[in-house]
Parts: sequence; structure tokens; C-alpha cells
Amino acid sequence: MSETEPNLLAVDLGGTHTRLRLANGDAEVPHSRLERHVRTADFPDLTSLLRHFFQATGRPPPARACLAVAGPVWDGPGGQRARVTRLQWEIDGSALRRELGLERLRLINDFEAIGHALAGIPQEELYCLQAGEPEAQGTRALIGAGTGLGQALLPHDGQDYRVLPTEGGHADFAPGDALQLELLRHLQGRYTHVSWERLVSGPGLALIHDFLCQRAGHLPEFDLEDPRTPARISERALDQDDPFANQALDLFLRLYGAQAGNLALTAMARGGLYIAGGIAPRILPRLSTDGFLAAFRNKGRMTELMRRFPVHLVLTEQPGLLGASLVASRL
Repeated sequence: MSETEPNLLAVDLGGTHTRLRLANGDAEVPHSRLERHVRTADFPDLTSLLRHFFQATGRPPPARACLAVAGPVWDGPGGQRARVTRLQWEIDGSALRRELGLERLRLINDFEAIGHALAGIPQEELYCLQAGEPEAQGTRALIGAGTGLGQALLPHDGQDYRVLPTEGGHADFAPGDALQLELLRHLQGRYTHVSWERLVSGPGLALIHDFLCQRAGHLPEFDLEDPRTPARISERALDQDDPFANQALDLFLRLYGAQAGNLALTAMARGGLYIAGGIAPRILPRLSTDGFLAAFRNKGRMTELMRRFPVHLVLTEQPGLLGASLVASRL
């Protein structure tokens, strides 16, 4: 195998999109040689998706691979297993490695991958929302809304940061005011469990918009050519041409800030809270206004403590692929 031949595979497997990268992992930072994005739901299972990728690119499976999965990963007597939460895909790491002929395969949570990437992200690709009072080797926390709501903790072990994935996005949603209580009761009529992810996610923004419209007896001004997708709601809110989209984004940001604050407080994130995920960079003009940070800091007797936690937005494109590439290069 030549020095430039791709020798590792990194995959960021999401509920909506999957990103795949073949890279050369001989350098300290793996060098991407080939990358593809596909719609996850276009395939019946992960094996079919990966076989399609290798056939389309004309490349054989490399020796090492790391798959970052949007869902829980666990180790058992038969090896690693994972589940893609939004699709209910079950992944057997040992079986997948045999089917594809891989020498080494590692399954990790998607936000664990982003956690591994943090150390390699340059300062200019971090947008500071709150400078705080950073503590060297202080615990970091990571949160990000996209198709779902990912969270991770990064304690320092004296030599380096460890990455501890969580499923904290599925913790019970707790309303912070009368409107949010009304929203919770509205959703309890539709779902058996209302989590933070139910609201702080792309689908959650659409639910919030629908709730506000129904509450006002308003028929949204969308049609088949202009659907009520989360992206379109955000666009209309940023353009200030739809009051209900504007209100929905405001409420979404308050909820996002509240749960980000919950995570930072739980972790005592003296090393900083980092915001990743696909939504935040697209709504940066609104994220950097007072609503998000006001909700982040609104922790009663802990409000002054919340001001001490640094808060940064990750602007790096595809941090999950970067993290998965780094993990694969160390296998």
C-alpha cells in the first residue's frame, strides 16, 4: 500500500445524513482522501450503506474504521453493539467487521467523536459566546442540537481529556415558565415521554412552531413549495418575515440555553461548555443575542457561577468526522 493510499475509514452516522471519509492516517492528523455524504434513510441498514459507498467510490474497505453513531454504544461479551436512535438500526460491530473484511473496527457515540475532535480544533474555529473564567484542565461539557440532542462530558485525567458520551438529551424536559408549561402539556397529549431532545432539535423547532400557531389559531403561511421544515422556519425567523417563526426560534433558543446550562452546572464545566451540532452555526446571529445566554445563566442561586463557565460555539465543519478519523488512526 502506498503512503498516500487511504488506510482508514471514518463514518459519522446520523439519523438524517451519513458522512463517510477515507483518509490516510499515517500523519498526526489524518488527511482526507475522499468524502461522501448520503441520506441515511435511503438504505435499509448500515451494511448496505457501506457497501454502496465502496462500490460507488471503487475503493476496497481499509484496514481500520471508526463509526460514530447517533445513539448509545455498549460493550458486551460478543463485542460492541450500537443503536441508531432515530432509525432503530441495530449494529453488531463484530459482525460488521467480518462482513466488510476490516481488521479493526471501533464504534463510538457521535458526540464522543466530536469530543475527541475538540483538542484539534483551532481557536479561530471557536466562536466565544461567553469568555467566563476558564480553568486549566477543568472539566469540559459538550452539547449540540441537530436531528437529535447530543451531550458528552470531558473530564481531565491529569494527562489528557477523556470523553464520556451520555444520552442526557433524553432526560425529562422541565419547563421554566408558564408558556413552557403549556408547551409541555400540549406535547404530553401526543407523546408518552417529553424529553429535552423532543424540543431542542430540528424536529423540536417544528413542534414549537406548530404549538405557537395552534395556540394563536393561526394557519401557517407555508405551502408545498415552502414547507414548514426546521431549516425553513429558521430562515424565515432570521429574515424577520414571519412572526411565528421568529417566536418559535426565540423559544427554541431559550430552551437550548436552559439545557446547556443544566449540563454545564451538572458537569461543573470550568473548562468550558462547547456547542456543536448542525443547527447552532446556521443561527449564529440569534444564538449570540441575549436569549440563549440569559436562559443558560438563569439558575437561581447559581447564576453568578454560570457566568464563570466559558461558552464556545464550534464552527469547524464535520467535527464528528475529524474525531472519528482520529480514533481510527489510533486503532
